[in-house]
Amino acid sequence: MNILLLGYGKMGKAIEQIALERGHQIAGRIDISNRADLDQLTDDAVDVVIEFSSPEAAVDNIRYSLKRGWPVVSGTTGWLSHRDEIEELCRTQNGAFFYASNYSIGVNLFFQLNKVLASFMRKYPSYRVSMTEIHHTEKKDAPSGTAITLAEGIMEHLSQKTRWINQTTAADNEVAIESLREGTVPGTHTVRYDSDVDRIEITHVAHSRQGFALGAVIAAEWLPGRTGVFGMNDLLTNE
Repeated sequence: MNILLLGYGKMGKAIEQIALERGHQIAGRIDISNRADLDQLTDDAVDVVIEFSSPEAAVDNIRYSLKRGWPVVSGTTGWLSHRDEIEELCRTQNGAFFYASNYSIGVNLFFQLNKVLASFMRKYPSYRVSMTEIHHTEKKDAPSGTAITLAEGIMEHLSQKTRWINQTTAADNEVAIESLREGTVPGTHTVRYDSDVDRIEITHVAHSRQGFALGAVIAAEWLPGRTGVFGMNDLLTNE
């Protein structure tokens, strides 16, 4: 399979390594320094795009790829105010678009655990929910896409929570998310429920980028031949 990498930073390089190990070819490596090279690629030179760029570049990258007829796997966060537009473009182009805030299998299990815990805590309003996410200092967006997904899972089950806020204190209807940027941390997410007498916490710690990269390549292997908008639940629950 010929994979086009849009974004060739640390994640792009990790994805490349795994893709090559799994027998795929790299059709191109595009970043801000050589974006004009995209126009030199023929439509049939690319089987699937894996897009891990920046919040500023993601929408144009995805839009361009869908219009070229290339299936797109995207893991860039910080652009989701344009998500409805991209999903509509995917449908009108009869294309294929796969988005996840986090491609790690472990994190996606953690998403489900978070929802189960939130459903339990619905009966115990004395517990105050909050969250902390820690990433490397080069991460540009805050909170992380993973933290937002966790907050959405909480709001799905705690009806009194209607929005998240990126600060340590929050109103009764808000989920507080603290964002820390430290060293080279790949990603740590903690959801906590505090009461006057105790605390319940669940935490996911990523040891490296390899889990994210492997999940993205697996999604890229799964996507070609399909049409529509997909996410990790589709990948994990369908053959």
